[in-house]
Amino acid sequence: MKELRFRQVHLDFHTSPLIPGIGAKFDRRQWQDALKKAHVDSITCFSSCHHGWSYHPTKVGKMHPGLDFNLLRAQMDACHEINVNVPIYLTGGVNNLAAEIHPEWREITAQGELGGWVSSPIRPGFRKLCFNTPYLDYLCCMIEEAVRLFPDADGVFIDIISQSPCCCNWCMADMAKEGYDPENPDDRARFAKRTLMKYYRRVTAAARSLNPEMPVFHNSGNVTVGNREILPYFSHLELESLPTGGWGYDHYPMSAAYCRKLELDFLGMTGKFHTTWGEFGGFKHPNALRYECAAMLANGSKCSIGDQLHPSGNLDESTYELIGKAYEEVERKEPWCRHVRSAADVAILSNTAFHPDPSCAGTASPPGETGASRLLLESHIHFDLLDREMSFDPYRVLVLADDIRISPELGKRLGAFLARGGKLILSGSSVLKADEDVPAFDLPMEYAGINPLFPDYVKAAPAVAPDFVKTPFVMYRPSHRIKVKGGVSLGEIYDPYFNRTYAHFSSHQHTPYKPEPSGFDAGIMTGGILYFAHPVFGLYAGYGNVALKQYVAHAIMAFAGEDLSVHTNLPSQGRMTLMKQEEERRYILHLLYVNTINRGSRMEMSGGNVRNTSTIEVIEELNPAENVIASVKLPETVRKITLEPQGAELPVRLKDGRYEVRLDRLVCHQMVVFHY
Repeated sequence: MKELRFRQVHLDFHTSPLIPGIGAKFDRRQWQDALKKAHVDSITCFSSCHHGWSYHPTKVGKMHPGLDFNLLRAQMDACHEINVNVPIYLTGGVNNLAAEIHPEWREITAQGELGGWVSSPIRPGFRKLCFNTPYLDYLCCMIEEAVRLFPDADGVFIDIISQSPCCCNWCMADMAKEGYDPENPDDRARFAKRTLMKYYRRVTAAARSLNPEMPVFHNSGNVTVGNREILPYFSHLELESLPTGGWGYDHYPMSAAYCRKLELDFLGMTGKFHTTWGEFGGFKHPNALRYECAAMLANGSKCSIGDQLHPSGNLDESTYELIGKAYEEVERKEPWCRHVRSAADVAILSNTAFHPDPSCAGTASPPGETGASRLLLESHIHFDLLDREMSFDPYRVLVLADDIRISPELGKRLGAFLARGGKLILSGSSVLKADEDVPAFDLPMEYAGINPLFPDYVKAAPAVAPDFVKTPFVMYRPSHRIKVKGGVSLGEIYDPYFNRTYAHFSSHQHTPYKPEPSGFDAGIMTGGILYFAHPVFGLYAGYGNVALKQYVAHAIMAFAGEDLSVHTNLPSQGRMTLMKQEEERRYILHLLYVNTINRGSRMEMSGGNVRNTSTIEVIEELNPAENVIASVKLPETVRKITLEPQGAELPVRLKDGRYEVRLDRLVCHQMVVFHY
């Protein structure tokens, strides 16, 4: 398969049939000049859009009524002349033209309503179709025609790939024929999964009907952790993560922490929009794109920036000046970002993948997993995210957040990990066996179930206490009751006087704590296991309280700080990763820093149907971080340290077994390269 390029644009072109003059202002020279000035080396262009129209002559579908020439061919030829790749886009899960001609192909809920984004015929938006209807035949014919017409395409991108439990005529008939009970929600969900797998098989075959090496990507936003059965139908991954479109700035590094372990080339996908897809005339500040692309490089991926082409076919001048500010920097950084692998010491076991309840498989990231990821990001601890099939061998520390209870199989793997000197960080129920409420590990403590009084409070031990709190701080959720008999206690639990009910309550929120400690401990630290009695990671995801973060981070550093390859004094908004280029014999330390600010307020987005805006996380200025120090412990002997892409050499300082570097000033992104 072709290796992905670093500087891609995803060029949306969902265009109403009521708009005339489609592509009328397309100009080959203007198109090429815009892409060259923006340093773009790949651009996804449309064969068909969500409205259902094709942008080239077609015998299967219908060409847009406002188009009178082969726009996709003109775009592709213009790009290939200047060595810019062109993957082609086809709409998948939504198609308004098909839905209007064949309404019987639409998804139907168990309540007999139209499924998908828009259920009412008097609301604007796109119509979701069922892949178990003849629509799948139609889609495959569209794809087969497109790859015949454009054999020089550099890939096929099919969008909106999902299948809800459906009760259309075809699904009802096939469920009965294949032994599924349509009245059983679990059976409907299983049949939907069966239908989705049928989609993957048939559509991938259609995309590769002419060229078995054709790159193929099916877009459903992101790959669910542990959902490996779909991966054989992908040539690569594209992680949709528009920070201002609802994803936020921590979503991408959390998603990349898993996908970089899958041995598939992948890229991150942001957008040039102030908000999200489909926003004409919306622009984020160039500094935001500079940071977003730097974060993609730091996490081991290539870059993609979303745009939407004006119906006239003319690339917007301001947009490509904006993109060029980011991609000029990406182009200079590429040599240190190719063929990298993560050098993380720490891994989070995905709650989604390791949860013992099969009904939780495939769901969105649980709060424990999200909170652990955010807390490690803010604490500058580089981590990977693991599913059940991934090895523990590369890591020194594993995190099991809140509710991964220990099955016999997992217990055996973790026992071997501990025996070779690895360390475990556990919280909440993750200390317990899967099938009974007893500890799964031989810890010097007594276990007495969950505290019936809540919320309770923690008075942290001095060594792990927050910098600014010495007294008990609230935990919002009850603890597991433990009494430490050996090792180190993380602090004391203080109980409230009573639970808040109509019969007894105090003040506006929770009941204050009793003056005396309860006799139970907040957690335990031994040589190999650090256990927090509360579900601390989910609490951080839900409440974001700084006292809790510092308590957990201080405990982690006391427990495993010497095992971590990188220490740095970056502020909490900073981000850090450590990557390795084995062929070049070097490590790349990525240091990033930016200030985000929430702006705007909730109001209706006039004319929009994707979202009504609330606050949006915005980057404008790139404020510097001063006097940044980082120290790196590596197994190899470092012979040279450089700042890249500047090429400036730093002195090699070895202090207490760590190579230390100092940056007087960090603006946005700096790569520090350790050559061995």
